[in-house]
Amino acid sequence: MKGALAFIGVFLSFLSATAATGEPIATCGSGPYCESLCSICEDIFSGPSVECLSALFHHFCMPKFNNAMDLLNTTDWCVWGNVNSLYSNLSICTEEISDCLQIPWPNPLVEQIFVDIHSTYFKECPTEEFSDPPPATVFALVITPICLIPIMVSLVVLKTKNGDGSS
Repeated sequence: MKGALAFIGVFLSFLSATAATGEPIATCGSGPYCESLCSICEDIFSGPSVECLSALFHHFCMPKFNNAMDLLNTTDWCVWGNVNSLYSNLSICTEEISDCLQIPWPNPLVEQIFVDIHSTYFKECPTEEFSDPPPATVFALVITPICLIPIMVSLVVLKTKNGDGSS
């Protein structure tokens, strides 16, 4: 019940804030670069929006990642140790910009960026797929319980053969 009342209170405060000016109040995050990013969005896109978010990703995050990947040999793209920090930095960059613009992260735009990255850089990487073990191993794992079941049944019968209940 408290959660519902808090939601209604926040909703009503938003309505009263927009009613006073007639325009919705755009908020900006509190990170070190948030004010400048929000002012870019305000000047070019009339406020924080997914279009502005996309432009900022492609201007700030993607060039760093693409340049770093271009410095690697294509065979090194598939070694996680070589791309881990680049991948993490890209993820942090997209998260920080989204937070500055008060747009939830992850979002469909971020997901699409990472899908595009995977189709560009990692599509030729081999995947670790499980395969069946050799037939000898399968046979040993299957036959062991099959052989143990009759032995266990025989032991139970021999131990309970005395009708007096003593072992």
